Amino acid sequence: MNTLQLPTKYHLASLMTGNTFEDKDWILEAMGEPRPSLLSSVYDKNQIEVYDDTFGIYKFGDWLPLHRILEGSSAPVTFRSENLAARLGLKQLFITFSGYWPERGALMRTCSFKETEAYSVCARLRPEQHQTLVVASAGNTARAFARVCSDNKIPLLLSVPSDTLCALWFDTPLNDCVTLISPPPGSDYYDAIHLSNLVCQLDGFIPEGGAKNIARRDGMATTVLSAATTIGRIPDLYFQAIGSGTGAIAAWEANKRLIADGRFGSHKMKLYLSQNFPFHPMVDAWKARSRELFPMDDQLAREQVMEIAAKVLSNRKPPWGIIGGLYDAMVDTDGEMVFTTNEEASDAAQLFKETEGIDIHPAAAVATASLIQAVKSKAVSPDAYIMLNITGGGEERFKREKGDLTFLEPSLVISPDVTPRELEEKLRFLSNK
Repeated sequence: MNTLQLPTKYHLASLMTGNTFEDKDWILEAMGEPRPSLLSSVYDKNQIEVYDDTFGIYKFGDWLPLHRILEGSSAPVTFRSENLAARLGLKQLFITFSGYWPERGALMRTCSFKETEAYSVCARLRPEQHQTLVVASAGNTARAFARVCSDNKIPLLLSVPSDTLCALWFDTPLNDCVTLISPPPGSDYYDAIHLSNLVCQLDGFIPEGGAKNIARRDGMATTVLSAATTIGRIPDLYFQAIGSGTGAIAAWEANKRLIADGRFGSHKMKLYLSQNFPFHPMVDAWKARSRELFPMDDQLAREQVMEIAAKVLSNRKPPWGIIGGLYDAMVDTDGEMVFTTNEEASDAAQLFKETEGIDIHPAAAVATASLIQAVKSKAVSPDAYIMLNITGGGEERFKREKGDLTFLEPSLVISPDVTPRELEEKLRFLSNK
């Protein structure tokens, strides 16, 4: 049996200056540089060795920043589509599926590719680190981190909008190492992020970091690693719906690592990304080729978020213009960005279920709808090698098979206008209960 060596050997590099340094003390950004930029992880192993399926997501561990292995993970699964491909007239459509689909070997208990983030981020934590990890989420990310941290006894504080708490379902009760706080009804993901930032100013808490965390991006990059190692080459086109765009940045980074590997081709796959109408700030910015997102009225943004079916695609502060962010990825890959309506996404979800036999999340339906759009407009060649990233699915089946579910309720509902001192007092009261 292959043996994965821990900790993984890697170092960090600034995408602004190229400066390199060791990964110590939960580094999320380079200090003292002229402009903010993302960090990248540079692995000692230039060619990836893929381990067997018993490793779960850690089968791709050579290119993950690991200090330990956690229990319960499952890797994304890639397969060549037959029925959906035939319906769309595509000869080389490959579906990368993250979720629950036992016949395909997909066993993610939260039914979302957010597990790829959680199992990577939490494995980057050194066992001797005892601070509480803080995660803001619109739903799926929170569910994934809650499941992983509960199963592995890692202290976690979640901040999730009240209107998306229905996403926090679980097949078994959670360990009390997981705590949930929430801004009041009517708040959105941006408010949850603000509240989490306030928590991270307090002693004993560390931010998960979002796109700034190399482990989050490298975990999400396993979708592309799954596709390339299954197909035997880098795809030509990559379809995904985006909220923050972190998964697409991760796909771009994985592409560059695969080129350096030398065995999967030397081309950059075109990023074909989508948002859910009427909330599409990144589509608007890309159409204008603007590194800066256009200003958004807070109330209008909240109203738009309430309208979209894919609530997870609602980040108002994505890593768009930062060096190494999504704008740079789009420029480098000559990407395309579109929006799809709720109706188009619903029709796409129904088509996917009819042709492939499994339900998919609204965000994955948005991505599928964008592929259908591209086919209808002849924006893709029928012969192109296409990767469709189905970022969540099998939830209806999972819930049906598991029966009764448990839901995580907030221990504290608090306004984002709270002062740090008031928040500290309320959290101290919670910990003493």
